[in-house]
Amino acid sequence: MPHVVTQSCCNDASCVHACPVNCIHPTPDEPDFATAEMLYIDPRTCVDCGACVSACPVGAIVPQHRLGDAQLPFLEINADFYGGAPRGEQPILAKVPPPLTVVQRPVPPRVAIVGSGPAAMYAADEVLTVPGARVDVYEKLPVPYGLARAGVAPDHQSTRRVVTQFDTIAAQPGFHLHAGVEVGRDISHEELLRHHHAVVYAVGASSDRRLEVEGAERAVSATEFVAWYNGHPDHAHRTFDLSHRRAVVIGNGNVALDVARVLIRDPGSLAATDISPAALAALRGSGIEEVMVVGRRGPAHSAFTLPELVGLANTPGLAVSAAEDELDLTGADESDHALRHKLRLLRELARRDVSGAARRITLRYLLTPERLTGDGVDFARNTLRVDDGRVSAVATGEVEHVEAGLVLTSIGYRALPVPGLPFDEASGTVPHTAGRVAGLAGSYVAGWIKRGPTGFIGTNKSCARETVSTLIQDYNEGRLTDPSADAADLESLLRSRRPDAVLGAAYA
Repeated sequence: MPHVVTQSCCNDASCVHACPVNCIHPTPDEPDFATAEMLYIDPRTCVDCGACVSACPVGAIVPQHRLGDAQLPFLEINADFYGGAPRGEQPILAKVPPPLTVVQRPVPPRVAIVGSGPAAMYAADEVLTVPGARVDVYEKLPVPYGLARAGVAPDHQSTRRVVTQFDTIAAQPGFHLHAGVEVGRDISHEELLRHHHAVVYAVGASSDRRLEVEGAERAVSATEFVAWYNGHPDHAHRTFDLSHRRAVVIGNGNVALDVARVLIRDPGSLAATDISPAALAALRGSGIEEVMVVGRRGPAHSAFTLPELVGLANTPGLAVSAAEDELDLTGADESDHALRHKLRLLRELARRDVSGAARRITLRYLLTPERLTGDGVDFARNTLRVDDGRVSAVATGEVEHVEAGLVLTSIGYRALPVPGLPFDEASGTVPHTAGRVAGLAGSYVAGWIKRGPTGFIGTNKSCARETVSTLIQDYNEGRLTDPSADAADLESLLRSRRPDAVLGAAYA
């Protein structure tokens, strides 16, 4: 019986390196690793050894005979990735990156990392493979791990397990977390460089793209809504209008589906999660019966991943449907494995009769918001057109008004400029070469501030590895200046400025 990768896969590739028969793909040395929505186990070559199960940080790998009903679709999804065709010559094991090596210097690498999300933690893990290295992680919130803690839906408990891996990283000798310390307010970039060889900024994309239509101020950012139900201290006080029978989410990525699911599912099923108590109380009194998730193009351009759609479609007590007349497949390439399965499931959802369902999510397409009104949204209806291979949405002239009491926007994250660092407004990233900030010695970037808001939790692992490899190369070649003050001076400085912060201890 083969093992199966299921919904919560985070793509960090720990399972790939643990597998003795190379049956998990794509591997980090294969071109499609960076864009794959999840990893897949080849049922023909899996020897059922279970090595991948213990290596997976989020419990995403399950033996076939233990799959629950909601996980059964992943059996076919895994097998179909290989399609019965040989994948050609493969190494017995995926390539494991060589260990970092350093030249002998008076002071071992001492690195400051700004932020404590996945990219930051993976970068810390890489640095700490060097004997004697020290990492100081600076987090402005009282608790670490960024979106891995505050951005994952509370009912995705498996995905949240990745924080246990981060706890293991944080428990290593040489790791020091300074929680409640904001770089730029409590300590400057220049001061960090006096206490460290280098500074790595892994601050993510803390803002979101804004909707620019008439009445857009009436909408709620999905980013802020997620922070509210996860108990983020900056948003715990918020209140939202949940009295109307319908809510609309503009955008159809994974965050949009998370928000829709949390809004509509039975609050009793959320009680055992770590959702904010205030959010749970508000949801218990909600009058919402339907959440409409809207995209401006067709189903082939849905931003949500296949695993997220499978999970949504199999949520107990929740009816999910799609508008059949909006499943326009113009320009769709159904030879793509994930897209083929996504479209197949959407067709199945379109055939579901959910008319009597008490709680439902409706996936809509070919609609562009034109105006937010006092009682909902005016949408322009679209048709799809292909020009030079590019699919675009073109307005038909028809307008559809959708009544809703709550309108949320989920159209993408965007990074904010980091004081003192160059910033590319067009891409929302810091210009760099393999993680080295352009024109700023000793400064590096990792994660979304480096590459934009793309990829999955595990994508940050290879991203951080590249940045730290560049940093260590600069350390070895003498481009990084030894710190002029020691760790005790650093802690004394921080305590004088933020006596309420949690400083210098491993987090667990």
